[in-house]
Amino acid sequence: MAIIFRICTEDDLHALVKISKETFVAAFEKDNDPDDFKAYIQKAFDPQKLASELSDEDTYFYFLEEEGVLLGYFKLNIGRAQTDVHDMDSMEIERIYVLESHQGKRIGTLMLQEIINLAKRLDKSYIWLGVWEHNPKAIRFYQRNHFQKFGEHPYYIGNDKQTDWLLRLDLH
Repeated sequence: MAIIFRICTEDDLHALVKISKETFVAAFEKDNDPDDFKAYIQKAFDPQKLASELSDEDTYFYFLEEEGVLLGYFKLNIGRAQTDVHDMDSMEIERIYVLESHQGKRIGTLMLQEIINLAKRLDKSYIWLGVWEHNPKAIRFYQRNHFQKFGEHPYYIGNDKQTDWLLRLDLH
């Protein structure tokens, strides 16, 4: 059984909307106000918004598949597409999600290794991301993989202002 990484195209829009909503809801719905959460989902994963992001030359979506079965996805930003740090030497991991049915199988580690390889091929000096301060499982995952906290920034779920920790991994 071979696991493959495949860059998403416009033809993947429907599947991207579906997995984006499904994984985000599974991860965060229980911890957020229902109205704020619904507003966020409608805005962040709107098909037109995702189609625009898919066509952005500085944004990359990848699917992780095994024998045609979608396991997870990630979204990377470089250059001007980055949401906070706008360093041309960096790459942002904006999203990295594994479907609940495939969690606990080290798929996140495979995804992270692929992201590191992509960043190195693009000659980036470091990778960074924002992770919700109340997501200890994700924070532990990134710390185990040598990411270091370097700051914080606000992140809104609807009208609810939350705090993301900014973490980075130096590649050189």
